[in-house]
Amino acid sequence: MNSFAIKYIALLSLILAHVSCKEKSEISLPETLNRNLVAINYAKGFSIEKCASGITIIKVFSPWPGAEDGFTYALVPKKLKIVPYPNKKDFDAIINVPVERIIATSTTHIPALENLGVIDKLVGFPDTRYISSEITREIIDKGKITDLGNNESINTEMAINLNPDLIIGFSINNQNKAYETLERSNIPLVYNGDWTEETPLGKAEWIKFFAPFFSLEEKAEDIFKTTESNYLAAKDLAMKAANKPTVLSGALYKDVWYLPGGKSWAASFINDANADYLWSDTDVTGSLSLSVESVLAKAGNASFWVSPSQFIAYNELDEASRHYSQFKAYKEKKIYTFANTKGATGGLLFYEMGPARPDLILKDLIYIFHPELLPGHQLFFFKPLQ
Repeated sequence: MNSFAIKYIALLSLILAHVSCKEKSEISLPETLNRNLVAINYAKGFSIEKCASGITIIKVFSPWPGAEDGFTYALVPKKLKIVPYPNKKDFDAIINVPVERIIATSTTHIPALENLGVIDKLVGFPDTRYISSEITREIIDKGKITDLGNNESINTEMAINLNPDLIIGFSINNQNKAYETLERSNIPLVYNGDWTEETPLGKAEWIKFFAPFFSLEEKAEDIFKTTESNYLAAKDLAMKAANKPTVLSGALYKDVWYLPGGKSWAASFINDANADYLWSDTDVTGSLSLSVESVLAKAGNASFWVSPSQFIAYNELDEASRHYSQFKAYKEKKIYTFANTKGATGGLLFYEMGPARPDLILKDLIYIFHPELLPGHQLFFFKPLQ
């Protein structure tokens, strides 16, 4: 802070006792003690700080797997006069909130916007055919959401013409040229890393990330508390099961069997449903790549098989590989898939809605593994293979 700003604050101390936060890695203004961390109990990929001045600081630590650097954003209320105003060089973006026009880039962003009641603020999206929500599809059909092409090569001219207040970005690395073009056009771009979270409630908690952009923090907190309560109640119920069945997951792709690592999001659901995922002892958050022989040796007698890649029918398994029919779960018709639960345009509801509703995923798995605990439950995401 320069000397003029310090004198200015001293002169108006009674009015400006709580001044804006300023930071990249550390907050350096005198008001460092007048800020509060918002409680983020499960998600590891972001943090939120509320400054006494009214500014909100959001840090994103994991915009994509293996990211070496995170991002820091300042959210400044439109009606609040901040002196001194945050310096652009200290932040990756400064956003005036609440925003009125946004572009989102991942289907996982849709449930958060809908649940917060701000889906009407969405004006652009890359490849809208992948959006499955009936609510948002109706808005798309009315022509109120512009299709911007592919996420890796967004039509930047169309995006700029939409005059958005904010772009919520999704990327697998820092090489998205379209995003760079949009940022040079002075459109604030904020990376969302919800998909990098490794736990069910961690992903769901990202609704708190969206809320400050719309000044809806209390609503997001209430929504997440309900989801958390439902999930933990279902998990407790699963622990009452008398048995713990063994579970296989994944399928072959070009002679390699890909299945969830023991510390992954998918494995967490199986474990929380009180089932024995046969690779739960592996310290891997992503996927394991195995030979079909090793999978058959370990899981040939597994009681259940869930998420067999893109397969939705037994005849598809037969056509793909003769090895599948050797598994007990195949023989006893105990294979369950989410690949056949689709929206009107073919998008998978599991990928779009699942991260926001881990309680529904868990209840499906509890019903599959322990049907006596949830009599009358109607499967939502997972369905028996046809």
